[in-house]
Amino acid sequence: MPATLLIVDDEKNIRTTLSRSLSLEGYRCSTAATIAEARQAIADDAPDLVMLDVKLPDGNGLDLLVQLKETHQSLPIIMMSGHGTIDMALEAIRRGAHDFIEKPLSTERILITLSNALRFEGQRRELHTLRKRLTNDDASLLGTSSVMQRLRDLISRAAPSKGRVLIIGESGTGKELIARAIHTHSKRSDGPFIKLNCAAIPTELIESELFGHERGAFTGAHQSRKGKFELAHGGTLFLDEIGDMRMDVQAKLLRALQEGEIERVGGSRTIKVDVRVVAATNKDLQAAIAEGEFREDLFYRLNVLPVFAPPLRTHKQDLPELVRAFVKRVAEENDMRPLAVSDEAHAALAEHDWPGNVRELRNACERLVILSPGPEIGARDVRQLLGPATSSSGGLFQPDVPMKELVAAAERSIIMGALDHNDGHVTATAASLGLERSHLYKKMKALGIQR
Repeated sequence: MPATLLIVDDEKNIRTTLSRSLSLEGYRCSTAATIAEARQAIADDAPDLVMLDVKLPDGNGLDLLVQLKETHQSLPIIMMSGHGTIDMALEAIRRGAHDFIEKPLSTERILITLSNALRFEGQRRELHTLRKRLTNDDASLLGTSSVMQRLRDLISRAAPSKGRVLIIGESGTGKELIARAIHTHSKRSDGPFIKLNCAAIPTELIESELFGHERGAFTGAHQSRKGKFELAHGGTLFLDEIGDMRMDVQAKLLRALQEGEIERVGGSRTIKVDVRVVAATNKDLQAAIAEGEFREDLFYRLNVLPVFAPPLRTHKQDLPELVRAFVKRVAEENDMRPLAVSDEAHAALAEHDWPGNVRELRNACERLVILSPGPEIGARDVRQLLGPATSSSGGLFQPDVPMKELVAAAERSIIMGALDHNDGHVTATAASLGLERSHLYKKMKALGIQR
């Protein structure tokens, strides 16, 4: 859709000439001769950009600039004057103008200025949208517990580096959110964030998804297609559920990581790629290595900076803050009245073990907001939704999850809880668990717990 411009100038020939020439360049132009006409035009149909003369019959354009910036903060304004000085230009910029152009007006200069101003505003809006989305998404990373503080601190230290990151954690612990936070706070934040769930793609298509394919490479490949590596060039590639990747594809991934180049399926051309890989898994990759299901060399390539996504049961003190954030967001998304959450409801929520972690909590909050009849969510609403409390040994069981993974998850939970209790002191934690310090370190390394 073409950008709309409002040209405000008291000289009719300038309004006509500018409007005609800019319309030929694809812009939609309207004009105004006075401040009063400009205000009315903006009130009727706010333009994408305003070109504003300094001297107008009913006032000073710089004063209108200030007023517009108060009411239309994101509206780019370019000031014009036939009697401009450096001081006037600096004053216009100080008051919020995007640029200052002297008359007589050069069409080439105007076109460049308009393009820059509109592109800058588009980028600003995109960044604002991205930040708003990230702020909403990062609700899952809220919490004042030492567990979450350590996680955020680790993200802040890992993000600016070039090191690859392996995020280890149970389903629903927010591994993708951690990956997005790492990308957002990295030097690649202006680049793309591309994700691929290795468990969700059919095994015969995973290679094409990663590296792309050439036309005719296989049945149904009617045209060439870029893979995730090419799409992520200059940014971050998030490989979720990396433990489910086929061994032959693991070998090709290893080559891409080592050499920084790929080949499309069915192609012979080498393509250079500049990608930071962040991987995630809910599996015990070292156990998978022992069973011949995962390449050890790939594990060490990915596990440069291990990050552990803690299960919700290890930091239940963060539940009230998370619940309030989720309840507020769900109410806003569904155009519903905001609901309070009683202390008794918070206590009932804390009785649950949350095997589905933060994802399960988010879904529970959505159901509570939608189904609760009163202005406040109470303990009865929670218990009707969740059933009896699950804080028991039976709460460790999860259908279709192998015993070794359940045991590893339990060990992670115990060690993380002990570290939290001992303020992160490994020696004190080892003593409280009845372990040798060296044994605890080995356990932590095997489970991907970083201290």
